[in-house]
Amino acid sequence: MGPMGKQSPSPVPAPAGGSCLLLLFCLRLGTSCPQSCQCPDHEGAVAVHCSGSGLQEVPKDIPTNAVLLKLDANKIARVPDGAFQHLSQLRELDLSQNAIETIGPAAFSGLAGGLRLLDLSHNRIRRIPKDALGKLSAKIRLSHNPLHCECALQEALWELKLDPDSVDEIACHTSVREEYVGKPLIQALDAGISFCSTHHKTTDVAMLVTMFGWFAMVITYVVYYVRQNQEDARRHLEYLKSLPSTPVSKDPLSPEP
Repeated sequence: MGPMGKQSPSPVPAPAGGSCLLLLFCLRLGTSCPQSCQCPDHEGAVAVHCSGSGLQEVPKDIPTNAVLLKLDANKIARVPDGAFQHLSQLRELDLSQNAIETIGPAAFSGLAGGLRLLDLSHNRIRRIPKDALGKLSAKIRLSHNPLHCECALQEALWELKLDPDSVDEIACHTSVREEYVGKPLIQALDAGISFCSTHHKTTDVAMLVTMFGWFAMVITYVVYYVRQNQEDARRHLEYLKSLPSTPVSKDPLSPEP
């Protein structure tokens, strides 16, 4: 009872579940799992399994503590820049059996130090994105892609750490040298074949053709100039011949014979 005889109101207790719900919400954000995926947790290390989930793009809500990410057997067509930049603990990334054609130059930024395996096999990659893969120390699988064998591909492969178990399955779907279409790329490179020499030869031939074209133009101009001058000289000579001849005037002071 208060001094006026009135009962003071009891303090309203805070809802017991409020903070708990907030805590659970925060925990859920930290360990969220993409829809239609499974994210088993083993001692703080999360494996994210999204295989065959019909995904058309890389999920954005992948747990930051994921060490394994399986996105294989989906419908992903492109890997944008920064798609995995928040996954610093990732050790294995499986993007095989998709429809990937385009890979951004910074698609795998943030993974250079820790990633151990990157599987890009069974996709639609024609050209190796050197900027995207060159900085990775991971083993890379590129088999069963419609690769175009050219100088740029050969130079890119020199900087990659290819998976030895699948390197023999990397073949030329198309090539600047038609005799290697459909053949294993590694066999051609081991035999000392250089796709860059073909590139240089093509460049040299183009340069020779260009130089010959310029030379032919110069010769044509010189011949035209000489003929034009000859024609002008002939016309001038004919003009002089057409002029009437003037008789020589007699000197009035000269003695007559």
